Amino acid sequence: MDTPDQPQLYLITPPEIELSAFPDLLARVLDVHPVACVRLALSTRDEDRLLRAADAMRGVTDARDIALVIADHTLLAERIGLDGVHLTDAARSVRHARKTLGEDAIVGSFCGGSRHDGMAAGEAGADYISFGPVLASALDDGSHAELDLFQWWSEVIEVPVVAEGGLDTDLIRSLGPYTDFFGVGEEIWNTDDPVSALADLIAAMN
Repeated sequence: MDTPDQPQLYLITPPEIELSAFPDLLARVLDVHPVACVRLALSTRDEDRLLRAADAMRGVTDARDIALVIADHTLLAERIGLDGVHLTDAARSVRHARKTLGEDAIVGSFCGGSRHDGMAAGEAGADYISFGPVLASALDDGSHAELDLFQWWSEVIEVPVVAEGGLDTDLIRSLGPYTDFFGVGEEIWNTDDPVSALADLIAAMN
């Protein structure tokens, strides 16, 4: 994923999807809005379900020349030839994923709100660092990635950064100058019209 002049879109699937319907919905979104990458981020650990979902998603993304990565399952990504993996354990698996998938694969690393973890993942070879959630909530310990982390990162670090988790139009306007990608997921899938919901977020980017 190349660093853009203004933030690009990085779509994240819901944790649960209906395979008979979601690929068509994803296709409708991708046909209307420019998206750099899609992350398959299912909560299941059922290998067969993951494989079937990956095959269905890849049919949609390949037809539109959009990268598809999977959350955490490096060996599955290698086995079925996905574009890469998004790791959720900060820097711990980056070197292994890079060795397994090769230099051409996308290896991303979610680092919560930790500057230290982000730097470690970048040094280990991550192609991008993801920070979030950007909106504080009552879930987990309530911690979130704050605006000054993105400001600092954009000034000091060259590794591209993704802002994700709890995005809204106000946060997108605030973070726009300091992030390379917006990771958008539940913000649109939980609405009646994901195409329109994404259009509203894009308008805030501009």
